[in-house]
Amino acid sequence: MDSFLTPGLILSLIVVAIGIVIIVKGLVIVRQSEVMVIERLGSFNRLLESGINIIIPFIEQPRAISMIRYRKQGEEYYPIATDETRIDRRETVMDFPGQPVVTTDNVTVTINGALYYQIIDPKRAVYEVANMSQAVEVLAKTTLRSVVGKMELDKLFESRAEVNNAIQSAMEEPASKWGVKISRVEVQDIAMPEEVEGAMRLQMAAERKRRATVTEAEGEKSAAIAMAQGQRESSILNAEGDKQSAILRAEGEQESIKLVLNAIGDSEDDKRTVVGYLLGQSYIKVLPNMAKDGERVFVPYESSALLGSMGMFREMAGSPEDVVSQHVKNRQDGTDLRSGMVGGAGSSS
Repeated sequence: MDSFLTPGLILSLIVVAIGIVIIVKGLVIVRQSEVMVIERLGSFNRLLESGINIIIPFIEQPRAISMIRYRKQGEEYYPIATDETRIDRRETVMDFPGQPVVTTDNVTVTINGALYYQIIDPKRAVYEVANMSQAVEVLAKTTLRSVVGKMELDKLFESRAEVNNAIQSAMEEPASKWGVKISRVEVQDIAMPEEVEGAMRLQMAAERKRRATVTEAEGEKSAAIAMAQGQRESSILNAEGDKQSAILRAEGEQESIKLVLNAIGDSEDDKRTVVGYLLGQSYIKVLPNMAKDGERVFVPYESSALLGSMGMFREMAGSPEDVVSQHVKNRQDGTDLRSGMVGGAGSSS
């Protein structure tokens, strides 16, 4: 056994073991979307990309980057600090705890945000800042306070997108010096004191009541305007109808008078006869209405005489319409109405 384990064999085994260790230590496999910063004797040498890479053990060493991540348990956030030699180039979300912020109207709110960032230059992320994730977090918090501190509480709720864009724009330049790209910033929750929240509820209820009152008043106003327009159009149409009716009645009376004059004659005596006839008709139409309005009816002397004449007219020749018809017939036979009337009166006497 002693002859088998010679010094040369032991040395060979030691060399083989050292070789295996060197190979194991020198062979580095980097996964996709990861990168490693390699230092040679304490200074930056190169970056190891994804795939199989070989380094010199004990001379070349990966440089670790410090990262802080939060773990949420219940309502509390607990930071976890780690040193990682493999730098992840993927987009990473940082959900940091809520921060108290004072608005311009002196209201203290607690804002919980989420930050999306990506390491695009691992060398700068390692050498330009001591703790990249902590630096990004502090920058996000201070920028959030600066942006929200310039806004009122109502404006903050109405313009979350503006807040997100303002924070992202303010963080882009300093973060780029650290080799970090800020993809976007999202304001998640905004917590207010209970008294402020109660006052906002009362204000919202009053605003809704005011809107309902204004809407109801606008509806009543529109209805009143529509009703007035309808009444106006109706009055115009009624007036137009009365006008057309009056015109048609006047034209009818005019034609009636012309027909009576043509039937009797166009001399002065004939015209007076026609006028008396028309007046008599008017009095006869009005008398029933006059009797309805009161117990006694006073008839002027001229009216009594005219009505008497109309009665005599009816006794001698029937109704005035019959006289006109008779006169037309007599004209056709060559006889005059007045002569017939006189002759009839003489014969009856």
